[in-house]
Amino acid sequence: MSPEPATSLSPTAVQIWRRARGLLFAAAVLAVSGVAIAAIRSGPEYGLLDPRSTDKHGSKAVAELLRKRGISTDVVATSAEAEKAADSDTTVLVTDPDALSRHQAAELRTVSRRGGRTVLVAPGRTATRTLAPGARAGTPTPVELTPPDCDFPPALRAGDAEVGGVRYRVTSDQADTCYLHRSLPSLVRLPVDGDGGSDRTGANAGDTVLLGAPDPLYNQRLAHRGNASLMLQLLGSRPHLVWYVPSSSGSAADSDDERGLLELLPGGWSWAAIQLFVAAVLAALWRSRRLGPLVQEQLPVSVRASEAAEGRARLYQRADARDSAAEALRSATRQRIANLLGLGAAEAHSPHVLTSAIATRVPTSKPLGLPTASPPPDGSANLNYLLFGAAPANDAELVRLADELDALERLLSPVTPTTSRPTDKERT
Repeated sequence: MSPEPATSLSPTAVQIWRRARGLLFAAAVLAVSGVAIAAIRSGPEYGLLDPRSTDKHGSKAVAELLRKRGISTDVVATSAEAEKAADSDTTVLVTDPDALSRHQAAELRTVSRRGGRTVLVAPGRTATRTLAPGARAGTPTPVELTPPDCDFPPALRAGDAEVGGVRYRVTSDQADTCYLHRSLPSLVRLPVDGDGGSDRTGANAGDTVLLGAPDPLYNQRLAHRGNASLMLQLLGSRPHLVWYVPSSSGSAADSDDERGLLELLPGGWSWAAIQLFVAAVLAALWRSRRLGPLVQEQLPVSVRASEAAEGRARLYQRADARDSAAEALRSATRQRIANLLGLGAAEAHSPHVLTSAIATRVPTSKPLGLPTASPPPDGSANLNYLLFGAAPANDAELVRLADELDALERLLSPVTPTTSRPTDKERT
């Protein structure tokens, strides 16, 4: 079969290109931007408090100082790895305790019971209640240079340090509370289960240390006053350091429960999906408002006016819409008569103005004829009923109404005088 010939309703290649070029350009910009960002960030990048990061908020400086002192450091991402590597000669540093689940926190509690040390960086209320039952997290305070104000040997040797952040209310009598802010400490050491037989230095017994702010661990703040001394003593009391950096992948690996596809996605993807949905809705609203200008197009088939009128009349007849048909006839007649009499468009549909103008041109001594059996006797009323009256009761009355309207319009139309041959008298 031969291909269907293109009509004016079929979009051309130029029209398709004009409609799609904006979206194609935006897609190309997004693709190029994604490739560029991926190329720039293709190198190794570490997060906050990561011992491999040289960024100002990284902690590689602390890790290097500990390495020079003979402290071995292992970086782990799951609580199972941290629990497996922990023993009495191990210090476990948790950079984000609030990100731990109950299962992960339960595994970490075994570290202190084995005689090791657990250092929690800025734990909140939930993490403190789970990992350090002898303390409660309070309101935070600004990080500033603060004296130790306690007998804890590492704090005494470090002296003033930049400590602050979360403050803690301590209920254990065996706890060491240092760096007070409005009577509440920002550094707390808790022996395991409040065992009074543990050494105050924490070197021979398990303990948990709460550090209210991560600032002393940052690369950019380590060299300030006693920050480096305090961190080296807290993290270097054992020969082995496990640096636990919780991550979303580590949380999934620690969980024994089956998780759905959506639960395995990182948290940022849900926000990205919501933003994409909002953008799609806004784009749909934006495009739906762009109707564009009217475009004139040739009809694929030419239809005669008589055929269109006949088809419309058949539709009226099939629907028994004599009222609509009569109104259409009267409205069109009124407009044409108004044009013949020099009236405006608004006056064409005013019964008083139109009938008065017709009465000055047509004698109203006898009725013009009406589609009803009992027409009003008055001529002006006859005109008013003819042009503005009620709908016909049947098809015969509708035909009679059309004839009367046509007769009235012919009566008001100007008559062109016939051309006659001039007489001999007129020639002379």
